[in-house]
Amino acid sequence: FRTTDVTGVCQLPSGTEMVMPGDNVEMEVELIVPIAMEEKLRFAIREGGRTVGAGVVSSIIE
Repeated sequence: FRTTDVTGVCQLPSGTEMVMPGDNVEMEVELIVPIAMEEKLRFAIREGGRTVGAGVVSSIIE
């Protein structure tokens, strides 16, 4: 069990402006500070105190 709060920049695929509830998308997220993580790790995306997305780490790009 681990929890952390890290700011990052989400990069949607080319041609995708918005993702709606129920949509699935593969995107890159660049964190502003390095953290320990591994593939298959589940995560939540929060904005303004609300969960706006959830996902699974498919690969790590260094």
